[in-house]
Amino acid sequence: MPTRLDGLTLVVDCANGAASHHAPKVYAEAGATVHEIGNAPDGLNINDGYGSTYLGPLQQAVIDFGADLGIAHDGDADRCLAVDAAGQIVDGDAILAICAIDLHDSGDLAEDTVVATVMSNLGFGKAMAANGITVLTTDVGDRYVLDALRARGLSLGGEQSGHVIFPRYATTGDGLLTGLMLASRMVVTGRSVAELASVVTRFPQVLLNVPVTDRSAAAESDAVAEAVRVAQDELGDSGRVLLRSSGTEHLVRVMVEAATQEQADEVAQRLAAVVTGATAS
Repeated sequence: MPTRLDGLTLVVDCANGAASHHAPKVYAEAGATVHEIGNAPDGLNINDGYGSTYLGPLQQAVIDFGADLGIAHDGDADRCLAVDAAGQIVDGDAILAICAIDLHDSGDLAEDTVVATVMSNLGFGKAMAANGITVLTTDVGDRYVLDALRARGLSLGGEQSGHVIFPRYATTGDGLLTGLMLASRMVVTGRSVAELASVVTRFPQVLLNVPVTDRSAAAESDAVAEAVRVAQDELGDSGRVLLRSSGTEHLVRVMVEAATQEQADEVAQRLAAVVTGATAS
């Protein structure tokens, strides 16, 4: 359960969307001192330069107000990303990790398992393992996260994008609930969000969208399969490779995580070249 937020100073970015009226009131009624940005919707400016996809204004506002935490919602308020007191971004993986450890410590994390998608950073999985938590991985999309939660009766799941689901309270991502849970953890532990988020050491990640004429060709290509195998062997336990065909565009998404940014870039470019060659018409 969220606790009172007395003593915390928050900046809330409402993305000129659904959170504009209610979110600042909710956090203030919970006891926080609240500064608002992105809270002047006119029917046309939703997500326009504000919110979880444009974190620059929130980063600056947190520093300007000397706030403890910045919370960014998106237009329909089902997402929550955060900014620490120094203006550094706290992404959905870190928020999910903080919430998972919270539930684990209180004995409320069913099966000591959290649900995440294939896009979660390798550092998230390693952080969970270090804390005795199993990660159940699904395809991208909060509906797949919800399906896994329901199938196993689990208590927490989410995405790197900031969709977090607490089935005890809601059946979809709820950005306000996530923000309350995150801020509550700060109060209960007496730790800053930067300290809490430090549990996740993020691996450098590269995502390339490779244009193709035939999305299925990459999946059926022996050359692509061999290139992926070689790359994964090269990365070992310090990296991973993920190739996904877009469901709506003529693209193959090549994601690589590695111990260094240079290695991630090099491997991703190499794989992208193989995908391009294998899918050329």
